[in-house]
Amino acid sequence: MNFKIDTKEKFTTITPMQIVLSDNLTAELDRLANDCLQSDIKNVILNLQHVESIDEPAAEKLATLQQTFYENSASFVICQVNQPVEVQLDQFQLLETMNLTPSESEAWDIVQMEEIERELMDDFDEE
Repeated sequence: MNFKIDTKEKFTTITPMQIVLSDNLTAELDRLANDCLQSDIKNVILNLQHVESIDEPAAEKLATLQQTFYENSASFVICQVNQPVEVQLDQFQLLETMNLTPSESEAWDIVQMEEIERELMDDFDEE
């Protein structure tokens, strides 16, 4: 398996175990993430701690995947992005559009804050 998966109460952390995140690998990641989106625990944290390089189609898939999650009232946060990957995302003009955090614990915090925000918005919409 190319991914380590760890499911918590509010989110699932997916960690690619490869140093290169290619288009082929993101197809599998897309399947895993969409499985999460269909489950009770919809939020995903993508931990890129092992990834040293990403190709442009893979980066674009991550951006699309993140957008899909937000359109479905779920969080998709990317954490522990290594400097070379961050530079590549910036070159692909995707860095500013992605929800990135330096650490996994900060990603947890964002997921929890977004969950609270969605609950508050749901309450507001019901009024």
